[in-house]
This record gives sequence, structure tokens and C-alpha cells, in this order.
Amino acid sequence: MEKVFEQFRNIGVVPVIAIEDASKASLLASALVKGGIHIAEITFRTACAEEAIREMIKAEPHMLVGAGTVLNVEQTERAVKAGAKFIVSPGYNPDVVDWCIANNVPTVPGVSNASEITACVNKGLSVLKLFPAERLGGCKIVDDFGGPFPHVSFLPTGGVNLENLIDYAKRKNVLCVGGTWMVKKNLIEDNKWDEISQLCSEAVKVIHDIRRS
Repeated sequence: MEKVFEQFRNIGVVPVIAIEDASKASLLASALVKGGIHIAEITFRTACAEEAIREMIKAEPHMLVGAGTVLNVEQTERAVKAGAKFIVSPGYNPDVVDWCIANNVPTVPGVSNASEITACVNKGLSVLKLFPAERLGGCKIVDDFGGPFPHVSFLPTGGVNLENLIDYAKRKNVLCVGGTWMVKKNLIEDNKWDEISQLCSEAVKVIHDIRRS
């Protein structure tokens, strides 16, 4: 599990992808890699999520591909069977967390308050998705949670973009961020692969510049 989260930190940004056409998954994977992002979270909000995970892994075998918007154990099992290397949920579901722990699958449940963080910590988790980050207070709430939970690292998602990325990247308790701005639906539908690569490159540069400063 530590190796997966180390990759999260090294890359700094996880594209959150809702893909409607699995035939585009391989080209999308290559565009992400070209832009310096070797990780992807395929959300289970679309019917072709499992196939998209398989196609991305086939196209870029060294890419870290996981599943997002996972709501229950049945979806978790399907995602892992398709090849997902990590599970992200919008909220805290103890059944999903327990299944992932039992099967040694890295999981990042969503949290929005201290009670949910406490429940996750008591399960032995230390990497949590803060969602919806901007509506909860953005960097301010990241800082607030850093006091009572010094050993928790967050993956802020929801409202994160290139404009506020710098502020999140400066936080020591932010492992990485999740976002959709570089993989918006229209970019995928219109086959804007070069634009996706460019947006990925910009995001990676911002994060790496901050971490080097």
C-alpha cells in the first residue's frame, strides 16, 4: 500500500475521470502519460468504467489505474477484478474499507468532518479524500484538520483546479489533489489528446515547482 501512496505523492495530482466511451480509454491513458501523469481514477459513474480500466492498463501497463466513486463492496470487487490498484469513495463506507483492508487493496474513503476522519483513523487508515474540498472550506479546513489529525494525509477533491492548486500543494498534510479540469468530458469526447497532455503538464509543473521551493 505504501508504494501506491508514494506514487500519489510523487505525481501530486490524480485525474478523476468519468469516461462514457471505453474505446477512448487507451488514447486517454497515453495522453495522461505524455503529460507526466501516470495515474488515473476511473469513476464508477458510467457503465463502461470496468472496461475503461482494463483498456487503460492494456495501453499503459505501468500506469497506476484505480476506481473512484465506489459506493459498495460489489462495485469494489468488480473494480479490483478489472485491474484497479486502488479504491476511492466519495464517503466513508465501513464495509468497503473492511473489504479493502482484508484484501490488501489501498483505499481512500471520502471524509468531510472530524467524526468521519476519526472512524477512518480507527480503521488504521492515514490517507483520506477530503470531499467536496472547496465547499468545505478549501485550504483552511485542511489546516484545521492538521491539528487534531497530524498523521493524516489528505487528497482534496472537488473544486480543485489550476488556480488554487498551488495553495493545496503547499500544505504538508496534502498528499496530492484530485481533479477533473485536465480530463473534462468535452475534451475526451472531442479527442483533444494534446490539450489533455498540456493541461497535465501544467499541473505537474505547478506541484513540482512548489515542492522544490
